[in-house]
Amino acid sequence: MSASSFLVPRLSAMMFFQFFIWGAWYTTVAVYMSELGMTNLTHWPYTVNPIAAIVAPFFLGLIADRYFATEKVLGVLHILGGGIMFIVPQTSQTPTLFIILLLAYNLCYMPTLGLANSLAFHNITDQEKQFPVIRVFGTIGWIVAGLFISFVLGGVINGVAEKTALPLYTTAVASVVLGLYSFSLPHTPPKGAGEKVSIRSITGIDAFKALGSKPFYVFLLCSFLICIPLAAYYNYTQIYLGASGFTNIAGTQTLGQMSEVIFMLLMPLFFARLGVKWMLLVGMFAWVLRYGLFALGAPESIHWMIIVGIALHGICYDFFFVTGQIYVDKKSSEKIRGQAQGFLVLVTYGVGMLIGAQVAGALYNRFLGSATSLSAEQWQQFWWIPAGFAVIVIVIFALFFQDKEVNEKT
Repeated sequence: MSASSFLVPRLSAMMFFQFFIWGAWYTTVAVYMSELGMTNLTHWPYTVNPIAAIVAPFFLGLIADRYFATEKVLGVLHILGGGIMFIVPQTSQTPTLFIILLLAYNLCYMPTLGLANSLAFHNITDQEKQFPVIRVFGTIGWIVAGLFISFVLGGVINGVAEKTALPLYTTAVASVVLGLYSFSLPHTPPKGAGEKVSIRSITGIDAFKALGSKPFYVFLLCSFLICIPLAAYYNYTQIYLGASGFTNIAGTQTLGQMSEVIFMLLMPLFFARLGVKWMLLVGMFAWVLRYGLFALGAPESIHWMIIVGIALHGICYDFFFVTGQIYVDKKSSEKIRGQAQGFLVLVTYGVGMLIGAQVAGALYNRFLGSATSLSAEQWQQFWWIPAGFAVIVIVIFALFFQDKEVNEKT
């Protein structure tokens, strides 16, 4: 059997570890920091993460697209990131250094999101059918990470693993494993080799110009805006779950990724029936519904509302973010594919999440005041704010997005 027969499984394994790594620390670090007395600083990991996403296009636009094979850059960054994450827990008594090292780790990790997507798109022939199948293994990786932390590590220590450094060490080990595995992935040479290097090309501005059209600008604007309320979910859901009486926090949050698996596999069907615009609109509406359920369930800690809100993650993420990645790839030429995916990372996980993390942090700390936690009524007020913001984004997108170049129903 030829190596090409194993292409999808190989790329799927890459996606599994790529998101296992992220899921292991991203949904637990706020709980760990709160346990260490850094409650008012929990928004900072979700600030340094998007700062790193802003830097990511330099790796994608310069290194991966012009000088080195994608799989080699992917491998080096994951191994380096794993080494840094091994050190992070040892600085937990020095908050500033702890956050600086998380920034260093994220500077290694965030470029790999675009690299993994670019490598997968480069080596497949049917984006709409093959990519969701590959990408769903990333979601499975995030699920496994949450279950592993809550139930396996929690069982080993007979306690709440999210309150310990174990998730960070798990991330470190998995990073090194993926780094080594990356060198075995299909050779993906730089397509822009030999081309003139400029700041415009490195940052993705050239790709932005090449893709430029009114609908594309509307898409980018709404992608940026929807990531502002998104930051509130990633940062504060884990704390909200703890305040609402949930114990297996990371495990509970995997319900969102479980639904993501279902909707990821159904994406080709939805593409055929809904098209790009309605896929994106449904995804944004799911964010409004999620925050609404969180708010309604807050006063009396109604668990079923909170669980349904988490389970909506499948629609929230797949219909907007994965559809967006496919939309950008369909509009890209082969030479700017890496730049284009990197620019999308910059706009969403970078600038959008950076602003969102700071806004969410300021909002949370305003409600918190001198207290140690929010009351149920304060949580309700907190969640209504991102819900209202998401409604505004939906209206903008519905009114102004019309793309005639990309077939609405593919």
